[in-house]
Amino acid sequence: MTDSTDNPDTTKKNGSASTKTASPRFPVKTRIAAEIDPVGWLGSTAKVAAGAARNPMGIASAAENLASRLAKVPGDAARVALGRSDVDGAPELRGDRRFADKAWQENPVYFSLVQSYFAARAFTLDLVDAAEADRPTSAKARQFAELFWDAAAPTNTPITNPKVLTRAIESGGKSLARGAGYALSDLVRRKGRPQRVDSDAFTLGENMAATPGEVVFRNELIELIQYRPQTDEVHAVPMLASPPWINKYYIMDLGPGRSFLEWAVRHGRTVFVISYRNPDESMRSVTFDDYITDGIDAAIDAVQEITGAPTVDVVGLCLGGALASIAAALFAGRGDTRIGNLTLINTLLDYSEPGELGLLTDPDTLDKVEVLMAKKGYLPGTDMATTFDLMRANDLIFGYWVSRWMLGEAPPAFDLLVWNEDSTRMPAAMHTKYLRDLYGGNLLRKEQFEICGRTVSLRDFAGDVYIVGAETDHIVPWRSSYKGARLFGKDARYVLSNGGHIAGIVNPPSKKSWCKALGAPDAATLEALPDSAEGWAEKATRTDRTWWEDWAQWGSTRAGAMQAPPRMGSATHPPLVAAPGTYVHS
Repeated sequence: MTDSTDNPDTTKKNGSASTKTASPRFPVKTRIAAEIDPVGWLGSTAKVAAGAARNPMGIASAAENLASRLAKVPGDAARVALGRSDVDGAPELRGDRRFADKAWQENPVYFSLVQSYFAARAFTLDLVDAAEADRPTSAKARQFAELFWDAAAPTNTPITNPKVLTRAIESGGKSLARGAGYALSDLVRRKGRPQRVDSDAFTLGENMAATPGEVVFRNELIELIQYRPQTDEVHAVPMLASPPWINKYYIMDLGPGRSFLEWAVRHGRTVFVISYRNPDESMRSVTFDDYITDGIDAAIDAVQEITGAPTVDVVGLCLGGALASIAAALFAGRGDTRIGNLTLINTLLDYSEPGELGLLTDPDTLDKVEVLMAKKGYLPGTDMATTFDLMRANDLIFGYWVSRWMLGEAPPAFDLLVWNEDSTRMPAAMHTKYLRDLYGGNLLRKEQFEICGRTVSLRDFAGDVYIVGAETDHIVPWRSSYKGARLFGKDARYVLSNGGHIAGIVNPPSKKSWCKALGAPDAATLEALPDSAEGWAEKATRTDRTWWEDWAQWGSTRAGAMQAPPRMGSATHPPLVAAPGTYVHS
């Protein structure tokens, strides 16, 4: 892997990188803010407060709305006490699972409490709007205000949560005692983060990341796993899976019956997958170029040497899909046709509307992230995980305050949460380029993104492209992933799936599965994509099956003739260790 020579924070000592100080190109104010307020919530809230103070009419309107809502509470509570069923209550209650207990609608005390809570919350958000700040500042202040009120919800204290009190009475106080024990344990062992899942229920290589295979190649960045064939014949074109490096690869091989890679193997594909090493300080200078050359490029070389295939189909997920697309464009631009067809799952290529993560990739926040990474040479996985948790705090934090610390419930055995807890780090140099050039500059869409000494264009890639978006994905909004489908030089097959960013990949056949697309998946000619996502949605047809089934049909017509499976590894790339390998444990 190459080392950056222009990083002022890196010196070479005994062949490894060592830290001097945080990058001096940032002012002291930015470095302090990076430690105290890395996302910019406090700074944005202060700006919004100052802006609201300059708008007395906006404040008056917000106060009037607050007074109006509070004035209705006593009368509505009296009707609730009389058993009246015609009380509407706060509109925010509809669909909020925190307040599903009937006491919030039928008990006048709890009714009054929740109505007042939502009135105060709405007043705060009205003040944010009254500031009339720029969009990023207003959005961050709103996000912080919502986080504050989510933390202050009456469901988050035992006395004001009827479900907690009922459980305590029924258990003779044992639920509260058990919950207090869990809270103390989490405070000591997990720095106050509630344990969300029973990780002891899963073991890598047994009931998670369990598809049989061998590591057949290893360098300083990746291990390459080849899965054992499970059919008598396989398609001639092998498949390489390019997972995200923000988490471990096995989200694509979660467990028996819930593994997309297992599904591909059982549908006649010779499957390989990249497993990334978890970066440490020695990898601070590893670049995006290295993830191409020592990652996907090296993996394709090994796959071809083992299988003898002239082309390799690549399936990329999230960041791994962006990397696969960039590699495909790079190779095509220099006349390299090793990548056959592309499958991109929940992948962002056009960053003009990046969803909630757009609030974390403005120039000021990127400066702070760079300062934090410069200290250690990487962005700790726990920092990133905490940020994602705060963006979904009700589900990922406060819900466990209630279930674990107050109700005394043991954590569930849930494979997706186990994988989510297994976070990885981001090497500083690579992650800086990724955030600034793609999220910050949207250079891939502008055909200005430079990698390995070339400026790349997705239009250069001549293979077929299959793109999956997930209906409720908040990391890669499906309309944004649709924009990416239109960046290639030919029409792609775009498929919308049920689920979110994670459930979108773990989508085995079930009664709840569905997908939408244009035309038949095995059609030789793809239907033209409409200009907009809305136009596509109007024309697309919904079928009650998972996109896995749609993809298997699409791929089978493009993966070559059936033949005997290749052997595991080769003389040049002999099997090194059984899957899931060693890097997955780092």
